[in-house]
Amino acid sequence: MSEHTELPNLDRHHSYGSDGSHTAPEKKDNGVTHDPGNINFASVNDDATDGESFDKVPDSQRRISTFSAIMLAVGRIIGTGIFATPASILGAVGSPGMALILWVIGAIIAGSGAAVYAEWGTGLPRSGGEKNYLEFFFRRPAFLISCIYAANAALLGWPSGNSVFAGEMILSAAGKEVTQWNQRGIGLGVITFALLVHALIPKWGIRLQNVLGVFKLVVLLFIVFSGFAALAGHIDHLPAGTARFDNFHDAFSGTKTSANAFVTALYNVIWSFIGYSNINYALSEVKHPVKTLKRALPICIIIIAILYLLVNIAFFAAIPKEDMITSDRLVAALFMRNMFGPTAEKAVSVLIALSAIGNVLAVLFSQGRINQELGREGVLPFSKLWASNKPFQSPFAGLSLQWAVSLVVMLAPPPGDAYSFLLNLISYPLNVFNTLISGALIVVHFRRAHYAWAPPFKAPLPVIIFFFLASIFLVVAPLVPPEADAPVYVSLPYWLHVVVGFGILAVGGVYWLIWAVALPRLGGYRLERRAVVSSDGITRNVFGRAYPE
Repeated sequence: MSEHTELPNLDRHHSYGSDGSHTAPEKKDNGVTHDPGNINFASVNDDATDGESFDKVPDSQRRISTFSAIMLAVGRIIGTGIFATPASILGAVGSPGMALILWVIGAIIAGSGAAVYAEWGTGLPRSGGEKNYLEFFFRRPAFLISCIYAANAALLGWPSGNSVFAGEMILSAAGKEVTQWNQRGIGLGVITFALLVHALIPKWGIRLQNVLGVFKLVVLLFIVFSGFAALAGHIDHLPAGTARFDNFHDAFSGTKTSANAFVTALYNVIWSFIGYSNINYALSEVKHPVKTLKRALPICIIIIAILYLLVNIAFFAAIPKEDMITSDRLVAALFMRNMFGPTAEKAVSVLIALSAIGNVLAVLFSQGRINQELGREGVLPFSKLWASNKPFQSPFAGLSLQWAVSLVVMLAPPPGDAYSFLLNLISYPLNVFNTLISGALIVVHFRRAHYAWAPPFKAPLPVIIFFFLASIFLVVAPLVPPEADAPVYVSLPYWLHVVVGFGILAVGGVYWLIWAVALPRLGGYRLERRAVVSSDGITRNVFGRAYPE
């Protein structure tokens, strides 16, 4: 059973020609008159307090509270990076003082990004994140930006990296030799577990994310308080022969002046904060999405920024600078060994494995919702399947698509450069989309009346500009040649994932040319879009062919 209906954020019954133009037929559909003219991209106004009426989803689908929203972002931000990245950042810049400054800069950039996502999310409180914001601004040619974003979302497997790393940590904790296939095999089990939990028992999936999110925060707090003990001189398990050290005395000694090293270090710091947008990807399932987003994003960023800075101070308090730079151990493992002995060092693998599993759960949860929203938009093949919540009241098909793509990323490439290349490729396009949505928001701020833009939360224009510039930096930074002693790849060009990343986006453009331009022109028809409500209560778009009379 289905019926035609109107959505508040898009006029859903228009015809689109091969040139990207559109017409709105002057006719009634189930008693609703569709006026000709421009597409109505409406947003939530200042007087809209909850945003639940913006997207027509069943009330039973809104399972995410403010606490769960915070944990959804925490689960994605805190993966494995904070347990390893501080050492590489110190090695790149040369001094603890400069490393800490970079972590502060990274927190400020993350805060500005959260403000941008808060304004977009409160103005357009619907699942899908960047997809909605790009569609709001880049309206012509019709559906081009949707297809470009769909190529990125459907073809890249975000959870693959931490799934495999969780396998490595589990094997290390068990004292087993880590090989290419046993770590990938366990990684396959990790992501399959995440799929089954989120698809079959979605409420318990959210609860498990909450538990693991709290667990991550407790682990970081434990490191922080142990660091206070280290600052007081209680470092009881330093290896024999280790000289007394104080990384905070002359903290900027050894700072490197290489621009390349600085760019690489700042890039890694910024990526350690990525994940605050995770709430925006699932806003249709958030209770009172506007109020929740306004609360959850700043709370999340403040907590993470303070903890990250204090964790770095703890590492510097307990580990000699030279050990951090030269050791092949994870910096968290060195910290636990120096503070609590070799047994605690082995326990780090368990902690990091659980953190990685929590990240996989959070990433798969959100990417599955993005695939569902692309299905609701109607631009993907088999859109009815991807948009559905059947049979378990969860986006099973959208989750399964991300699971399947991740399996290919995990199992197909050989170890070494090919695998590192794929992981870098997966993450790069987000920089491009962040640049586009922040640049678009700058224009919208100057043309509020034209876009009828009055969201409940407004980010300050200087903050948006700052994030726009930071996003451009992230787009350009991978094109800067790396230091000779820190190559991105062994045998591949360091810029290859950038070029292929843009190639993936171009695939979406080619798909649009075929689906929305070439086929309608050859067939002599126009695409007509209408909204229907499926039997599971999910509203989605359906495209039909409109032939001239």
